[in-house]
Amino acid sequence: MKIVGLTGGIGSGKSTVAKMFRELGVPVYDSDSEAKQLMTSSSKVRNAIINLLGEAAYQKKELNRSFVAEKVFKDPRLLQKLNAIVHPAVREHFKEWAKGQNAPYVVQETALIFENGAQDHYDRIILVTAPLDVRLKRVMERDGVGPKTVLERMKNQMDDGDKVDLAHFCIENMDLETTRKRVEELHTKLMALAT
Repeated sequence: MKIVGLTGGIGSGKSTVAKMFRELGVPVYDSDSEAKQLMTSSSKVRNAIINLLGEAAYQKKELNRSFVAEKVFKDPRLLQKLNAIVHPAVREHFKEWAKGQNAPYVVQETALIFENGAQDHYDRIILVTAPLDVRLKRVMERDGVGPKTVLERMKNQMDDGDKVDLAHFCIENMDLETTRKRVEELHTKLMALAT
């Protein structure tokens, strides 16, 4: 079974592309939602986060997401430490999940493949891109936040231009029909690669 990484900056439309792969019957692992799950369900992860950020990181056993985001997106060192807790836990969880899938290839949707130097974990990597102004608008609408907040989050991600050279395939996600055609084309290529 081949392992395919699906990545892209905030607001690029990774989740839209992931959904298109799911519709083609491809098992897709959503690292973001699994990470949120693990930050609550894993006592090891939870204790490490409390040690890092304090008791206020959780309210009634649930992750206090706004508190955590407020702390880590302003302090790159804290963000790095949080990622060092969460990413290895997600990596292990993904490996277990992948073992249970019966498919020629699986997709792991994850934001920070290149930033974390994790590209060696994948047989192929798909990068989803979109122009900065489009990404800004999407995230502001989706999260109900201002441009300053979005740009602060973007600062923690590599520039698309640097990632294009590192990825095996790119999808510019501007128009849904064009994106869908590209996903179908890549699905055909990946199926051929996996069999």
